Amino acid sequence: MAPRALVCLAHGTEETEAVTTIDLLVRGGIEVTTASVEGDGCLTIVCSRGVKLVADHALVDVADEHFDAVVLPGGVKGAECFRDSPLLVERVRQTHLSGNIVAAICAAPALVLEHHKLFPVGNMAVNPGFKHMIPDNKWVDRRVNYDERVNLVTSQGPGTSIDFGLKLIELLVNRDKAAEVAEQLIVAPGIYAYL
Repeated sequence: MAPRALVCLAHGTEETEAVTTIDLLVRGGIEVTTASVEGDGCLTIVCSRGVKLVADHALVDVADEHFDAVVLPGGVKGAECFRDSPLLVERVRQTHLSGNIVAAICAAPALVLEHHKLFPVGNMAVNPGFKHMIPDNKWVDRRVNYDERVNLVTSQGPGTSIDFGLKLIELLVNRDKAAEVAEQLIVAPGIYAYL
């Protein structure tokens, strides 16, 4: 059975981070479900630069399903919607407590995970513009950071989306699959250590 990942979306989600992550996970053989976190259940999401994405479901309809990873793309307005959704926050909390992967990129580690203190222990990479919101003892200056103590993957922004997606493939499938996807994408040597 293929690993399953839930990618959350909301108006203002950063489209590069969302689409790149979804695309890489699918290439890696991971079953991806996208969910709108919008309170009205709107499935057509207008992203941060105006690109429209259509979510598979409203979060309320899939929140109780099993997923091996829950992914939070960035984008300030999207991350603020995540932050303000009790259902999303509880879904992330339960994912963490069950030992499955929580992954967040750009503003989401600061605006969602740290805001709600969901990871009292857990080092985080974040968009540099939000570094001030992460305690010094938890912030790391890395394109992608995996804290294996708490199964947390974080990343910095649109330009690190491929790295972020590859790390998730490595964790959900294996390193060989991540290397295969990296080769297909013609990822520049040195950006990530899969080549």
